[in-house]
This record gives sequence, structure tokens and C-alpha cells, in this order.
Amino acid sequence: MSLQLSTSTHGSGFPLLLLHGFAGDKSSWDGLVPQLAAFSKVVRVDLPGHAHAPLPTNLGEEGFFEVVDALAGCIPPPMDVAGYSQGARLALALALRHPQRIRRLILESGTPGLHSEELRQNRREEDEARATLLEREGVLAFMDSWEKLPLFATQARLPEKAKEALAQRRKAHPASGLAGALRCMGLGTQPNFWPLLGGLHLPTLLISGEEDTKFTTIAQQMLCALPLAWHVAIASCGHAIHLESPQQWLEAVSVFLKTSLEEQTRKGG
Repeated sequence: MSLQLSTSTHGSGFPLLLLHGFAGDKSSWDGLVPQLAAFSKVVRVDLPGHAHAPLPTNLGEEGFFEVVDALAGCIPPPMDVAGYSQGARLALALALRHPQRIRRLILESGTPGLHSEELRQNRREEDEARATLLEREGVLAFMDSWEKLPLFATQARLPEKAKEALAQRRKAHPASGLAGALRCMGLGTQPNFWPLLGGLHLPTLLISGEEDTKFTTIAQQMLCALPLAWHVAIASCGHAIHLESPQQWLEAVSVFLKTSLEEQTRKGG
């Protein structure tokens, strides 16, 4: 049976599929939808394992591609796709696997994967340990450690209302769902897409936060590998740009989606 994903749609224009990060859900984009819907048909989805969305039939790499293929069937082409972190990795996989369905690609704090099987195996073991913690101690205990990762340190600067909404989203997921998501969409499960970037001839916008030096470096490396890409680094911002600096995120995305490819190429971005 094919994996079925439920979507919500707002606005008109070219479809724009938004893919949230790990422990997020489609409400992660709530603050951005009204402005995006002014020029795009915004489509949001709860990724498998999140907000009670079903997991794929298989885990591991087979499950990863089952999710990617389900995303390809969410809306008719041509579509724009924007993803954050876990969602960015899925968006890249979608573009590589179904390039004829994609018009433009936006990757926020994403990575094409780990370069070696040894690194992938190490990450799979880390994610399995996290999944076991979720199943053994529950979401609250897991999030207590997850939110302390250095990657999320800048989110302490979010307004109190935004921090509360973020915490509520993270803690509302079923432990079994997040554990399954780690096992089928984790970084160790994702194939290494670095060797394939040179063949991806889609306009691609890479967004990173300047304070997230790891993913800014990855974005710069991707910029060199992709044939048709632009990189925007947002100042005073960490990993989750769409939450930490939503107006700057909107400006970068709206310019990218509204500007013709010919004009972008002339201007160099």
C-alpha cells in the first residue's frame, strides 16, 4: 500500500510544498503562510511519525524513499519545494528522484548527507539510541536532552510566545512516531547525495544562519557543487531561520520565487 500524506492548502499560484524539520509539524509554518499565500499555493504536510501521520511500511533506506515518493504525489507538478533540516534533506531527495516534478528548490539548513558508510553507520547507531530513549522514557524526557543540543542554542532568543509554541509542537508527538521517523528519515538512513549534486539542474536557494557555522559551511560546499544555486546567509541567526528570522527568510524566498531565472542569472542571485 502506498503511503498517504494529508495536506492543507492556502493561496494560489505555483504550488509551494513546505516540509518541516524533525519534531515539527505543518503548524511550524503558520506565521509564514499568509505572506507566502499572496504569491504561491502553499501546501503543508505532516511528515511521517509527526502529529500522528502514519509511518512508511518499511524503515531504513526503503522507508526513506517511500516517504519521498509519497511527497512526489502530494500535489501536481510543476511545484516549488521548501524544506527545513530534515525537511530539506527530503526536499533534496525529492528533487533528485523526481526532478521533472520540481520547478524550484529551497533548502534551509540542509545537507546532502554523510560522505562515508562508516559515518552513516555511526549516525544510525546514534539515532537508534535516540529512538530507544523515546520508546523507553517518552517524548518529554527525550526533548529535555534534544533541546539542549548546541544546534538549537540560538532558539533561546525566540519571543516567549514562539518558544512556547515550539515546545508544545515538539511534545505533542507520539513517542513511537518520532522513534520511527528517526529510523526511516534520519541522517544515517539517508543516502549520500553529494556525488549527485552536479546533475541537479534545478534553480536552488540555500539558506543558512550565519551563527550556524556547520550548516553555513555545508551550504557553501553545496553552492560549489550545484550547477544552478544561490546561497543566502542570514545574520544573527542559527539553525531554524524561518523561526528565528522569519522576515529575512520570507524576503529571501519571495525574491527567489518571484524573480525570473534569466534575471537571477544576470544578477548572480
